[in-house]
Amino acid sequence: MTAAIVQHAAISNVKITRVEAIPLRVPLRQPTKISQGAARNVVEVVLVRLHTDAGVVGVGETQAWRRQGNAETLASLTAVIRDHFAPLVVGRSPFAIAAIMAALDQAVYHSYYAQAPISDALLDLQGKLTGLPVHALIGGKCRDAVAAGAVVYIGETLAQTLEGARAFHARGFRSFNMKVGVDPVADRHNVAAIRENFGPDVVIRVDANAGMDFDGALALLRAIAPFGIDAAEQLLPLWDLDGMAELARRCDVPLMTDECVASDHDLIAVIKRRAATVVQTKIAKNGGIWWSRRLWHIAAAAGMRIYPGNHPSTSIAIAAATHLAAAWPGPLLEGAFAVGAETIAQDVVTEPVKMQGNSVVVPDAPGLGVTLDEDRVRHLRVDL
Repeated sequence: MTAAIVQHAAISNVKITRVEAIPLRVPLRQPTKISQGAARNVVEVVLVRLHTDAGVVGVGETQAWRRQGNAETLASLTAVIRDHFAPLVVGRSPFAIAAIMAALDQAVYHSYYAQAPISDALLDLQGKLTGLPVHALIGGKCRDAVAAGAVVYIGETLAQTLEGARAFHARGFRSFNMKVGVDPVADRHNVAAIRENFGPDVVIRVDANAGMDFDGALALLRAIAPFGIDAAEQLLPLWDLDGMAELARRCDVPLMTDECVASDHDLIAVIKRRAATVVQTKIAKNGGIWWSRRLWHIAAAAGMRIYPGNHPSTSIAIAAATHLAAAWPGPLLEGAFAVGAETIAQDVVTEPVKMQGNSVVVPDAPGLGVTLDEDRVRHLRVDL
């Protein structure tokens, strides 16, 4: 028996011995407000560590980022992972990811936020055990860097909004995603100012976080259409797919889904109604790399454009989204998957993901390519 076969046999016998869920509150650089709700000072994160009898540990991340489509809390995520998922994972091989993810999906309905860190920790484990980066495990690297877009948060004044956009532009960002849906007059002025200040070469997208009604959304689209909007993200509530389809028929601005797509069934419903031509996924919202990649295949088959996204997050979720994008052979929009690197005040890894200009460098170290900073994790951990 050759050394390679012996090593393969040893790896295939590795078993998961413990599932550890770690709730954190990670401070944001500044209060962050989406189109609905109050400003937030922290992002609530749950890390999962999968321990094995080989002494190798895999890590994944999810977030309790409450908004339309997500009512998760640190306590609810931790309870589902600890009480319902751990018994289905312990004793299994890290390479049994298809069976494990199917079991989790059957155990707790619509539990994608809780499934996400298990998915990505399993892939991190597989990579560490084989010495391969995650992108090599899910198809191979198709790009060395993944272009990111900037999320432009609206300041109290137009000057503040433009200041944030100029800082991104100076670093090489050429795609801006702007929050809209609160003040229609200000929304038009903000979009017009971005176009006038940066010219025709920048891409402008807008996002209402599912907070508008049909009449307001249609009026907004018609008001900003002359400024060359690449896509308008989730203007209407997540339940109003018929309204989205009607918007798509009555305005030339392409529509993007976000809150209304959690599962593959959700995406198929959007496709059937022709309610959007762009889909955004998020590592936590869509169940980690495992389930997100399935959505990408469905979207591509339907001719939709793909926008890789993330909630504000640590480098763990950013790395997961980067590996997913790196192994994708088709075109991708400049997504907001790297938003965490711009918004969090403290990371939880020893070496955060690297950015060059507006792109994230694809990690080539085994697994996700990140290592937890144990002191920082202890500092940010909360007791439930």
